[in-house]
Amino acid sequence: MTLPALPGHPHFAYRGTALFAEDVCVSELAAEHGTPLFVYSKAAMLSALASYQRGFEGRNAQICYAMKANSSLAVLQVFARAGCGFDIVSGGELERVQAAGGDMRQVIFSGVGKTRAEMRQALAAGIGCFNVESEAELGVLSSVALAMGLRAPVSIRVNPNVDPKTHPYISTGLKGNKFGVAHEDAVRIYQHAALLDGLNVIGIDCHIGSQITDVTPYLDAMDRVLDLVAAIEAAGIFLAHIDFGGGLGINYSSDDQPPQADALWQQLLGKLDARGYGGKKLMIEPGRSLVGNAGICVTEVLYLKPGEQKNFCIIDAAMNDLPRPAMYQAFHAIVPVEQAARQAADVLYDVVGPVCESGDWIGRDRLLSVAAGDQLAVLSAGAYCMSMASNYNTRGRGAELLVDGDAARLIRAREPPADTSRPELLLP
Repeated sequence: MTLPALPGHPHFAYRGTALFAEDVCVSELAAEHGTPLFVYSKAAMLSALASYQRGFEGRNAQICYAMKANSSLAVLQVFARAGCGFDIVSGGELERVQAAGGDMRQVIFSGVGKTRAEMRQALAAGIGCFNVESEAELGVLSSVALAMGLRAPVSIRVNPNVDPKTHPYISTGLKGNKFGVAHEDAVRIYQHAALLDGLNVIGIDCHIGSQITDVTPYLDAMDRVLDLVAAIEAAGIFLAHIDFGGGLGINYSSDDQPPQADALWQQLLGKLDARGYGGKKLMIEPGRSLVGNAGICVTEVLYLKPGEQKNFCIIDAAMNDLPRPAMYQAFHAIVPVEQAARQAADVLYDVVGPVCESGDWIGRDRLLSVAAGDQLAVLSAGAYCMSMASNYNTRGRGAELLVDGDAARLIRAREPPADTSRPELLLP
């Protein structure tokens, strides 16, 4: 069998027939901790972050990790210790940042449905900025802040109506999306915000989508945002920072060729300088591009089920562990953890999980030479897998490990089924 390449995974490689995460043998981790098992490379996370840091060298910039991609506490610690702020979308995420030792002054609170309780929680914590997503939210936030004797620092998220050319479920910058305020209404809404006593307007925000692999949407969005900056400041409202969001894609397959973060920002900063705004503070919110290719999910083949129309490779990981294929028809490369000594012919399989749904598939039409008991690695599993995992079919979530060189640390214990029912109460 010819081993497939590991696109975008320089910290996961074969040594002989065995797959390694940095300097640790993956099959040995699975033998010790069981499967399904998420394995993350710390070096891969820091390498991805370094690309952004190089791009912003010498600039007044703040990188805020969009933690919805992967909110495991140890992952947050890695980025906090590397100087990152955090982009949060709930009060629960704020509590995780606090537990991981994040700097509250470098926290941005995004999301279209912030509650009053979450606003009070964030104001009490002293976060750096609220990314406000509607005119109605401005009034509520102002009243909450005034009741606490505070002024809330705000940036307004503007919807630039730019097509990110990505899956419609992860597009956020078109008129039909729920996020942000309309580009045409932005100046008026900024003028309204400036009159509210409980708010301190400090910036402008834009985020057009996720898994973007083309530079053009970023350049188009920047033009539209900078046009707005000029109009808003002409109306007498100074904007201290510009937040260009995140959304940069990763290599899920050889067809995905996103630009490197430093190369992307070289182009964007050139445009920013040309428009005369290079001196403003810059904020960005990368998520997937920092953690996506830093993780794999290790799973065991349970059964091979040949069929008249389809052959099925049934594994112990499922849509509750890896929800992206079921939700977005997303592609994840799947490779063997150990190359088999046998020379069996490759067979075309649908790789599926044990959950009782036809949508429980991890990969369609994959050529594999496998037998029951073999282990497979689902690549690019560092983002939007564990953070979106569920207990459907009363399945406990898998364990997580963080590899650092030749050491592997357990960062989340496997969830026993009993824990899934712990908050529930039986009838008397």
